[in-house]
Amino acid sequence: MGEPTIICPTCKTEIKLTESLAAPLIESTRREYEKRLAQKDADVAKRDASLREREEALSKSQQALDEQVAEKLKAERSKIAIEEGKKARLALQTDLDQKAKEVTDLNDILRQRDAKLAEAQKTQADLLRKQRELDDAKRELELTVEKRVQEGLAVTREQAKKEAEEGLKLKVLEKEQTIASMQKQIEELKRKAEQGSQQLQGEVQELELEALLRTKFPRDTIEPVPKGEHGGDALQRVMGANGQPCGTIIWESKRTKNWSDGWLAKLREDQRAAKAEIAVIASQSLPKDVETFGAVEGVWVTHIKTVVPLAVTLRYTLIEVASARQASEGQQTKTEMIYQYLTGPRFRHRVEAIVEAFSTMQEDLDKEKKAIMKQWAKREEQIDRVMQATAGMYGDLQGIAGKTIQEIEGLELPALNAPSLEKETE
Repeated sequence: MGEPTIICPTCKTEIKLTESLAAPLIESTRREYEKRLAQKDADVAKRDASLREREEALSKSQQALDEQVAEKLKAERSKIAIEEGKKARLALQTDLDQKAKEVTDLNDILRQRDAKLAEAQKTQADLLRKQRELDDAKRELELTVEKRVQEGLAVTREQAKKEAEEGLKLKVLEKEQTIASMQKQIEELKRKAEQGSQQLQGEVQELELEALLRTKFPRDTIEPVPKGEHGGDALQRVMGANGQPCGTIIWESKRTKNWSDGWLAKLREDQRAAKAEIAVIASQSLPKDVETFGAVEGVWVTHIKTVVPLAVTLRYTLIEVASARQASEGQQTKTEMIYQYLTGPRFRHRVEAIVEAFSTMQEDLDKEKKAIMKQWAKREEQIDRVMQATAGMYGDLQGIAGKTIQEIEGLELPALNAPSLEKETE
């Protein structure tokens, strides 16, 4: 490693620094530096002392300042506390005054309400008393009015009944006519609805019945009744051994599931129209009391399976009666002929027709009578309600308006103004 050199600032010559040359320089330089360091340390110490003094002064100043601030704060706080206390006392006093005023106002309102309540209770008591008096007077008046109305309404009711009866008869007749028309329409619709299969089945059974009678009784005349005409389904004119007519049997064929008692009356009418001695219904369904065949209300009823035995029996009876009648011809007087007519089937048929017509008329008359009586009772009840409501309304108005309301004829009460009642009241 080479020795350090220095350059002369004047001649720019490099001079090698040897220990001998560099030692004094280094020593001087070291001393100078130590001196400077010592000076610096002294300056730093002075500065530290001054700083400490300043800090102590600042501390004292700060302490004094803090004490002054604390005193000022304490003074300000005391002042603020005194002012706030004054404000709080003032606000509290204001609130107390306001509350006292409100309490006074509420007490005044309560006193006024108590006074009004006492007055209202007194008024209510007076109203209840007056209402009770009015109710008592109203009940007495209604009782008296009811008596007078009941006495005075006899003519009115009679007239109303007559008018109601006249109007009701027309209405009943109109309704019956309408009902009859509707029933006819219903029956026609039912008949048309069931006409398809039932009519075809009934016609087949009628043809079978006619064929059976023709086969079993070739001497008799079997006449089918045309459709749409009265007279049953077939007429069997019984002929005797010598070809003389012995009587007529009218046959009605039915092929339905249920038996109807209305068939009997219709066949009796057909029997009278055809002047037949015997009427027979051949049906698939029979009445409850008939198992195979039997007589029901003057008409023979038989099942289809027992038509032939019954026809043989009835035919034999007609032939025997005709033979006996023929044997006695020429030997009878008019009295005997009359007796025979009276005891015969024709007279019985005539009487039955008259009785049936009167029975039907009596049933219609009973139905009409019941309907009219029902309407009479309804109208009478309606009239009673109207009169009661009118009398009650009139009594209410008299109780409110007093004698200023005009009296109504039929509702006035002269008995209330009679001297005897006034004396009794006194």
